[in-house]
This record gives sequence, C-alpha cells and structure tokens, in this order.
Amino acid sequence: MSIWEVILAFVVVVLMLVALLANVLVLLCFLYSADIRKQVPGLFILNLTFCNLLMTVSNMPLTLAGIIYKSQPGGDHICHIVGFLETFLTTNSMLSMAALSIDRWIAVVFPLSYHSKMRYRDAALILSYTWLHSVSFPIVAASLSWVGFHHLYASCTLYNKRPEDRTQFVIFTGVFHALSFLLSLIVLCFTYLKVLKVARFHCKRIDVITMQTLVLLVDIHPSVRERCLEEQKRRRQRATKKISTFIGTFILCFAPYVITRLVELSSVVHINSHWGIISKCLAYSKVASDPFVYSLLRHQYRKTWKDIINKILKRSSINSSALTSESHNRNILQLNE
Repeated sequence: MSIWEVILAFVVVVLMLVALLANVLVLLCFLYSADIRKQVPGLFILNLTFCNLLMTVSNMPLTLAGIIYKSQPGGDHICHIVGFLETFLTTNSMLSMAALSIDRWIAVVFPLSYHSKMRYRDAALILSYTWLHSVSFPIVAASLSWVGFHHLYASCTLYNKRPEDRTQFVIFTGVFHALSFLLSLIVLCFTYLKVLKVARFHCKRIDVITMQTLVLLVDIHPSVRERCLEEQKRRRQRATKKISTFIGTFILCFAPYVITRLVELSSVVHINSHWGIISKCLAYSKVASDPFVYSLLRHQYRKTWKDIINKILKRSSINSSALTSESHNRNILQLNE
C-alpha cells in the first residue's frame, strides 16, 4: 500500500467510528426521550439515522477492504447487495434532508398552520415517497446488471461493464443524480432561503424594538448597551450560520462525488483513482456529520444525552456504593466470628 492509500484507509476508519458512535447516540436519544418521539421531525431524523447506520456497517467496511486489497471484497452476490444498498441509502438520505428542510419551512413560514399541515400522517406519506423513490433506481440498476465493484472508488456501487450499454447507462446515471442530488439541493436551497428571509425579518423587528428601548433608557450603563448590541449581531448571524451549515455540508460532501460520477461517463477525461476514493470519503463524511448537523448539537438532544450519561453514572455510583456497603458488612461479620 502507498502512503496515500494508508491515509485514505485511516480516514475511512475514523469516519466509520465517528459515524457509528454519533448515529447510535442519536438513536438512543430518540428512544430515551418521549418529547423527541412526539415531534414530527423526529421521524425524518430517525429515517436519516437508520440510513446512516446501515451505510456505516455495510458499505464503509467493504470500501475499506477495497482500498486495502485493491480488489472486490467478497463474492459477486455480496457486492451486488452492498451496491444496491449504497444507491438506495444515499438517495434516501438526500431525500430525508430535503424532507427536514420542508418541515422547517412550514414551521417557520406558516407557524399557525404547521400542526395541520405537518402531522404524523403527512410525515409518514413523505417517508413512503422517499422509500419508493429511493428503491426504484437500484431495482432498475440491479435488473440491468449495472451494480458491481468499481476500482475508481474501491466500492460496490453503480457500474456498467458492458460497452454496448454505455448510452443507456449514461442516461440512467444522469437521471438518477438529477432526481436525487439535484432535486434535493433545489429543495434545500428554496426552503432554507425562505426560512432565512423570515428569520432576518424577525431579527430586524427585534433590532428596532431594542434600539428604541436603548434610546429611551438614557441612564443605561455602557456595558449593558454593548452587550445588547453584541446580542443583536449574534442573533443576525445565528440563522445564517445554521442554514449555511445545512446547505454547505450537503454540497461539500455530495457534490464532488456526483460531479466525479458524471465526468467519469466521458471517455475524454481521465480521473485519478486517489481522487475517486477521496470523493467517496467526502460522501461518507456526510454520514458522520449528519448526527451533529441535525441532532446532537441542538439543545433538546444535548439535554437528552446528558440526562442519559448522568443516569448511567448515577446508577453506577449507586451500584458501587451498594457493593462497598456489602463488602463492609462482610468484613464486620468476619471480625465478629
């Protein structure tokens, strides 16, 4: 193995460990907190977590083996199953992120009618569509034998080995990425930019009220005035940072891989194998970052996993104190004997 391959294998191992721990923690928070389970976005986050966990335990280990051994890991049957899952899970994850953005758009732009427009039944219908949409492409690819081990990405994924099917495969790949990556990106940009517009409007209203209050309070201390102005600035930047994170991580993680897949269809451009694996690692990094972007950094999830940790520590401390007391009683009995 070259130094590049060692580095890429190490990156995949780190991504796999972080993705596994982070997504399991999100799942534990969902199971532990009744408040999270009651919320409609929790269904979308649960579906996204399920896709990420399945991707972590099925696709990433085989990609690691492909980087190390430079050949197809396992037999053709296993590779076809993993390639099917890779196409299904990637599409499902993208559409789940789009569903989350639609939920936020309805909640912010139409707050009074949110509970009537986004119910559990509506969320279940959206999830049903994402599953139907996501499973249709790998079914077509598998039926046409367009799934296999691709050396450029060291992964079991969409791959056409027959030159006579090149035109059909090019059309299929273009339609697939247009209805998965591009569609999800358009939905993300439309919904979150609408959310940002509403957030900025509310910030301006709060800023006007704050400035009027500061003008009226003539005797206010300068330090208090400075803190109010700093809070105004942070309030304006908060929504922009969150939305930039949602859209930015989606583009940064998926765009290089999708562009590489499309450029690869052209026989004119040669793609370096190291870049192919790097673009695949960037796509895998979305699996590791999603728990933090959508769940673990939010106040409700932070509080939940802190409660879980405190409960575990409290239970262990109670058990240790009980064991200590039992040991102390045994020592007393031994002395009395």
